[in-house]
Formats: sequence, C-alpha cells, structure tokens
Amino acid sequence: MLIPNDLTQIKTKNLTEAQMEEQLAFFVKGFPFLEIKSAATVEKGIMRLSDEQQEGYIRCWEEYLSGDRKILKFIPASGAASRMFKDLFSFLSSSNDTPTTDFEKTFFDGITHFAFFTSLNDCCLANEGRSISALVADGKFKQIVSNLLDKKGLNYSTLPKGLLVFHNYPDGVRTAMEEHLAESALYLKNNSECVSLHFTVLPEHQPLFEQFIEAKKTAYERFFSAKFDVTFSAQHSNTDTIAVDMDNTPFRDINGQLVFRPGGHGALIENLNDLDADVVFIKNIDNVSPDAFKEATVRYKKVIAGVLVALQKKIFDYIRLIESGDYSHEQIEEMIYFLQRELCIKNPETKYLEDVELILYIKHKLMRPLRICAMVQNEGEPGGGPFRAFNADGTISLQILESQQLNMDNPVVAKACEQSTHFNPVDLVCALKDVKGNKYNLSDYVDKNTGFISEKSKDGRSLKALELPGLWNGSMSDWNTVFVEVPIETFNPVKTVNDLLRPQHQ
Repeated sequence: MLIPNDLTQIKTKNLTEAQMEEQLAFFVKGFPFLEIKSAATVEKGIMRLSDEQQEGYIRCWEEYLSGDRKILKFIPASGAASRMFKDLFSFLSSSNDTPTTDFEKTFFDGITHFAFFTSLNDCCLANEGRSISALVADGKFKQIVSNLLDKKGLNYSTLPKGLLVFHNYPDGVRTAMEEHLAESALYLKNNSECVSLHFTVLPEHQPLFEQFIEAKKTAYERFFSAKFDVTFSAQHSNTDTIAVDMDNTPFRDINGQLVFRPGGHGALIENLNDLDADVVFIKNIDNVSPDAFKEATVRYKKVIAGVLVALQKKIFDYIRLIESGDYSHEQIEEMIYFLQRELCIKNPETKYLEDVELILYIKHKLMRPLRICAMVQNEGEPGGGPFRAFNADGTISLQILESQQLNMDNPVVAKACEQSTHFNPVDLVCALKDVKGNKYNLSDYVDKNTGFISEKSKDGRSLKALELPGLWNGSMSDWNTVFVEVPIETFNPVKTVNDLLRPQHQ
C-alpha cells in the first residue's frame, strides 16, 4: 500500500511507517462507539456551588496566586477566520445583488454596529470612492463585502480569527487576541505581576501575531500594571494524519504524493505537553467578551481554579499518605469515598479488593493530570456534552463527548442524550504536575480509540480524513475530571460574523 517514495515523504514529517500503518488501520476498522452510563447532571456529576462555596474557592485561588507558581493560559488560535464569513462568501457567489437571506439582511442592517465598521468604511472610500452608506444606497452590497473579505480591503477571509476586530471602546477597538490579554490580567496575574499566555497558530500567521503583540503589549502592561509573557507554537507536523480514498487506500495528489491533513485540535495535546506550568487555563480564541461583560467570566474563572487547587491539595495529601505506608483501613475507605464523591470515579470491583489492591488502585487513579471543566446549561448552543462514561478498565468517570462518539441508535444512549442538561463551552483549568512537581507526560493519558473519520474533498475528489482524539475529549480521557456549573454569561463565542451583533459583544 505504501511505496518507497512514500517512506521518504513520511520521514520528512517526522512520522514513522508504523504510525502510518496504525492510521490506515483505523480507516478500515473505524472507531468504537463509547459506552455511557448516563448524562452528567447536577444530580449526577456536575457541581453546583452556592455563593458561599464560590467565595471560598475564590479565596483558595487568590491564595494560590500569591505563591511562586507558574500559571498559563493556553488559547488554540490556529486557522483563518474564513468560516466566520461562510454566508457572505455565498452571497458574493450568488446571482443576487441585494441581501435575500436572513443572515445577509441582519449583516447589512447592523453593519454600523460592527467594531470594524470604521476601518471597512475607510477601505470602501479608498477602493470604491464611496462610503458604505453611499454603496448601500446604490445597491452595491457586494462591493462592501468584497472590501471586508478581499486582500484589497481588510482581508478578513485569510486573517486569523485572533487578529480580527471584535469590540468597540471609547478609546478604540480590540481584537479577540487583545480581549484575551485583558481578561487574563484579571485572574491570572501572580505575585510577580506576570501574565503568561500561549497561542497555538499556523506557521504563516505567527509573524502577524508577533508583530501585533509587540505593537500592543506595552500599552496593556501599563493599563493592567502587569508584565505579559506571550508565546506561540504551531501544530507539530508529526500530528498530521494521512488521507485515504473512499476505498481506504492512501489518497494521492496529482503528482502521486501522499496527502496529509492536520489532525484536528486533538493534535494540540503535544503543544500543551511542551509547556512548563503548574496550572493552565484553556479557552478558545473566539470566546471573549468586552469589559462590560467580563465580571461573570472573571469570577467563575477564579471559582473553577479554586476548585482545582483545593482538589489537588487533597490528592497530594492522599498520595503522600499512601507513600508513607502509614495508613489505616478507615483512611483507605476515606480515599475510596473521595474518588467516588469528589472525582466521580466509580468502580464496581472495589468491594472485592483487598487493602493492598485497593491502595494500588487508588494511587493509580490519583496520580494523573487533573482538570476542572466549566459546564453551561444547554440553551441550544453548539458543543459536546458532559457524560458519565465507561473506561477501558471498567471504571466509570466523567468525560466530554461529541455526538459522533455515541451510538444514537442505542435506546439507552439516545435516552441519556435526551436527559442531558449541560454542554461543554471549552472552558477548562488544568493541573499538569505531580506531587513532586514533575510534569506528567500528557501523551500517556490519550485514548487513541476516540478519534473519528470525516469526509472531505481535494481537487474535486472525495477523501476520508482522520481526526485525532479531541483536545478536551479523548486526548484528556484518562485525566481526573470534575465538572462545575457556570452561567451562560461566561460563554460568548463568535462562530459567524453576525454573532458580533449580539448584545454581549456590543
């Protein structure tokens, strides 16, 4: 199936023939559906905290910040923003010269409310000799869209989403990247006044990000009395996956070369693994809000971080107790209850285990990376869901699952999905080091059987693409996981350009 020239191409991507064979095998056998016990709800697996509990966890986090620890925010910011403008591309290619769909009408009705309006108007004046209002009056709607998307104008179709202007302020505008700087300064700043952020970007975009942050950083440092440490990385080439034809043979381009595709956001577990930090927040590039709406976001970031450090302290105390060898049967039972009640790990076999076996089981479960995942009540927004799922060792734990991982033809699974009350807004805080301060090797905790296969096209031909286990799905499958309910006000994604017209972005 692979020829000698393929091996040279594979080697240049820092991949091995064995990895290729493993990927090709997934296309043939597919990925198994995950077995679930139930949806995670407030009654089963999602913490709903009282105001008093929230205040306690906020104090835990603020006390942690006062120590000498490295805290980081990790923001997946790869890719161009073209998907934000899919409907506008359709308008440009249509035979209609005036807005006809609801999306198009909403865009033009609200055009003066976009933070990029002034810059777009300047482009229209320079390129068309007329303002936006004059072009609208003349029915030249497509010229306006062209100035927004094309290189002659703002070039928003090829810029990374992080560098698009999102919000208006009295003294100017802010991009999505700038909102991450501003937000992070409010809950990440440690005792040395350092605020560390890491963005994953495409290699061709990295110079743009670096130039932008260089131009903006001083002003933000002055405003927030902080020192921003901003770093970047690109997705590793050895996380690319091979594409295949519809008959599962390697897909080749017109030159006979193998075609590889990025492995999806799950590939970023390698970027995360490269970082050295005690605590890492993870949040998508487009989930930001202007200052007027940041209060809830900042509060609950501190809350979930407080939950993390409080649970980590208990975990470390138990590990030290186990390693001392000086524990009682009652303390073993206490640790089992901790696994069951606070980490939501169920094991029907524990009642059959002797104390020595129990201790080995407990230590194995405690000595893993820890993540706290915010969960929002489901109001129709997109996102994977929280479930109680079976693991390969027969235990049940909390997992974030996507619909394609579930067999919806199974009545039990379908019923569990109907009973789901929350969704995943991609709002996590993670602890990546063990009790001795050593980094966990995050690759050891990935469930390779949780990827999925999608259909794409290239050069007019259909192909199958292999998506690696998602960053917050299968890539963190074997982590200790806790879900905490947060309000919908903390979730303000921008998936289409018209999302910027929502009240929370004005």
